[in-house]
Formats: sequence, C-alpha cells, structure tokens
Amino acid sequence: MDNEAMKELEDIRKLGIEPFGRKIDRTHMISEVIEKYAGIKPNEKIEDVKIVVAGRMTSKRQHGRLSFTDIEDASGKIQLFISADNVSEKDYELFSKLNIGDIIGAEGGVIKTVKGELSILVKKITLLTKALRLLPSQWYGLKDVEIRYRQRYLDLIMNPDVKETFIKRSKIRESISNFLKKRGYIEVETPILQPIYGGALARPFVTHHNKLDQVMYLRISNEMYLKRLIVGGLEKVFEFSTDFRNEGVDTTHNPECVIFEAMTAYSDYKDGMKLIEEIVQNAAKEVLGKTKVEYQGHEIDFSVPWKRLKMTDAIKEHFGIDAVKMSKEELEDFVKKKNLNVVKGVRKGELIAAIFEEFVAPEIIHLPRDVSPLAKPCKDNPEFTERFEMYAAGGMEFGNNYTEINDPIYLRNIFKEEFKRGTEGDEEAHPMDEDFLTAMEYGMPPTCGIAIGLDRLTMLFTDSPSIRDVILFPAMKLIKSAKDEKDMGDETKDNVFRNN
Repeated sequence: MDNEAMKELEDIRKLGIEPFGRKIDRTHMISEVIEKYAGIKPNEKIEDVKIVVAGRMTSKRQHGRLSFTDIEDASGKIQLFISADNVSEKDYELFSKLNIGDIIGAEGGVIKTVKGELSILVKKITLLTKALRLLPSQWYGLKDVEIRYRQRYLDLIMNPDVKETFIKRSKIRESISNFLKKRGYIEVETPILQPIYGGALARPFVTHHNKLDQVMYLRISNEMYLKRLIVGGLEKVFEFSTDFRNEGVDTTHNPECVIFEAMTAYSDYKDGMKLIEEIVQNAAKEVLGKTKVEYQGHEIDFSVPWKRLKMTDAIKEHFGIDAVKMSKEELEDFVKKKNLNVVKGVRKGELIAAIFEEFVAPEIIHLPRDVSPLAKPCKDNPEFTERFEMYAAGGMEFGNNYTEINDPIYLRNIFKEEFKRGTEGDEEAHPMDEDFLTAMEYGMPPTCGIAIGLDRLTMLFTDSPSIRDVILFPAMKLIKSAKDEKDMGDETKDNVFRNN
C-alpha cells in the first residue's frame, strides 16, 4: 500500500466520508453520453438533465476553483468539469483528496468546453473506492511483460488495446456458437474431471478424488464424451472445452487452453473442412469486418476455399522426397542429415510428421496413422488417415480435425497399441478406455469431429505474438519471496507452500 494513499484515506474519513462506498445508480455508460451529446456546440451547457456516470480516474488537473479529471468505464472515457461554484464545499474538498486510480461517481449535466471537449458538468461527486496503490506513473506505458501477465487487472487498466483483445476473444466465441446453433447444433457440457483421460496425445494432470478413493485426471480433451453423445443420438453437438495438458509453456502453448470442438454425425473430414472454413470466415467477418488479417508480418486470407495439401505432397514440394515410398530407415537417414527435431522417431509416420513440421502449409490433409490414433484410415492407403490440420501463414497450427473411427474392433486394436507404448514410457500415449469401447459397440454412425484452438485463433485475429497475450490469466511460476510469505497469513502460507 502507498503511504500517500493511506494519508489520503485518513483525510477522507475525517471528512465523514466512507472511502469504500456502495452501489451507484448510473443513468448512462460513458459511451452513451458521448453518442447522445457529441453534437452540442463549444461552450454550450445542458444543465436540465440528470446524468450519473461512474469510473476510474485516469488524470487529475486542479486550477484554483476549477478542476478537471478524466474517468473511464468499460465503454469509454470522458472529462469531468468540476467547478467549486457548482458542487458543495465538501465535495470539492473531497476531490482535492482524490488521486489517479480512485473510482468515483459523478452527477450533473453536460458541457462542451471552449476547446470542444465534451464533459460532464459535475454537481455531485461520490467516492466509490479509494485505491490504496498508485498506478504506474506512465499511464500508457505498462510494458513489463512479467507484470502484465501476473497482474492482468493492472494491464487492463493501463493498456486499452489489451481490453480490446479480450472483447474480440469473447466475440469470436459468440460468433462460432451462433453460427452452429443456426445450423441445428446444440451446445453441451462434458466432464472436466475424468476417470480416464483421452481424445488427444498429451500428458495429463493427475489428481485424487478422496471420497471415491481413485485417481482422476483433468481432461486433455472432451472428444471421447462428445462421441458418446453421438452414439446416444445427439447428431450435432459442440462445446468450448477448457483442457489441461501437462506440457511446456511457450508462445503457442499454455497448460490450460480453450478448444472449440464439434461432432457431426453422418459426415466425414471433407464435410469438416467445408464447415470449419465457413466458421472461421464468418467469425472474421463478424468480429473484424474483413477476411484478410496481418499476423506478425504475414497476410492471412480466411476467405474460402482454403488451400488443401496432403502432408506427403507438402514434403515432396518442400524437400523433393517421396516419403510414402521411402522406408523407415531411409527416412531416419534423411532426418539425421537435416538435423530435424524428432521427439520419438520410432515409427515411420512419426518421422514423416517430424519432417513436415519443419515448414507449414495452409491446410494439411492425410496425416499418418502413427500420429492419428483416433482418425479413420484412408481407403487407398491405411497408413494415412482422413485427418486434416489448419496452418496459418507463418507456421501456426490452429485446428485438428478428422473422420472418426466408428469400428470398435479396429479401435480396440489401436488402443492396445497405444497402451503398449504407454507401458514402454510414452507419456502421451492414449490409454485403454473400455467404457468408450462399450459405447462404440452399440453403434456410432459415420462422424466427423472438428476443433479450433480458441486461444490461437484469437492470436491470429488480434496479431498477438504470444498465447499469453490472449489468455486473461496465463500459467505463471509462483513467486515465493520472503516478502510474499510476510504478507500472507499463516493459514494461507501453509495452503500455498506445503506441497511445493
């Protein structure tokens, strides 16, 4: 807490004013005042109206018996014109004790100054919250990335563009939801806490349910539950799924992420490609008012149709090799010569995927079976699958989609392969899921699943270089300094630090 702010707090209390007030009945959002009265002339006053606004003080200027402050609410910013002749002596003295960051209400009419600035002509001031910490001195200059991510509330106060990013994120989600609902899809909720994780190749977070006395997992995907709903006769379903993947943190990965996923019965990956293109194009038009965006120096055009390319054709185009005809040993030799980053490198399909990841293409189809355990094999070559991913110019993958396997016997064999890989140390292998196989044995119609990473799509729409820029509260390492422990009560310290 700031010492000067504490002194101001005590001075305000001496005036008989409570520094932490209660609700105020606003008549207008600031943007509504601006829209309604923007047309009045300089030096014109309108006093026979009652306007009540509220917001945070972002500036303060006092000139004898005339003072000015800007206040900001969620909709915009406006100047308050405060004359000692128009407010009570107590209110004017109160204003002298206020500072940037305090939250106040103001009642009055409107005036446009000689310089043409629309203002509230204040008759009454109400203190709603006294801020006990001063905002950083450079109002538009909060640049420290560490502070911005750890103290997002401060970032939102200081940087207007940040607010706009998260408003756009909300609108993207709303656009996708409305688009699908108009086409007969229903939004559902599936378990976050799961007895068996699955639906993606990722390492899970593990926890324990005390009452049931069993291990539980935070979901890495909602896919297996959406497919259960398809079995149950819900033919078009979708969900915005908060997933948890126990992996590294970088510019495109956060352990907690939001993925939109939809399942459509009686369809395949070709239908999915058309649907996902339409979803993204529509969102771009509704949220941005255009289909072309600039992302980190690359122009991206979301208008349909998008370029489609087989993964092996993309490799041939880029490297000049035919990965389909090459043996596993030949691919291993190629990977070694190119010094490519191969995490597993055990199976041929994984080597092909590793080679591909060295470059990008807009929409890649027919990914290898070895890296697509839940995707239906291609008719003409079962070593590849009816799966596609979307890549934006510059290299970001932002969606994973495929025709679902609906043969429970074939899927059981896939699960057995994955289970064996898990016992051999592959922490991302898919577990055996007997309950899901039981559901499949009742019959699942041909189905396509589509998914878009909401975080990454928001990055593309807002030209944000890091996933942390589009997640309100990204994962951060806990600070455990001596000061932190001093500021915490004993009980809190025990809860926070006992397992670290």
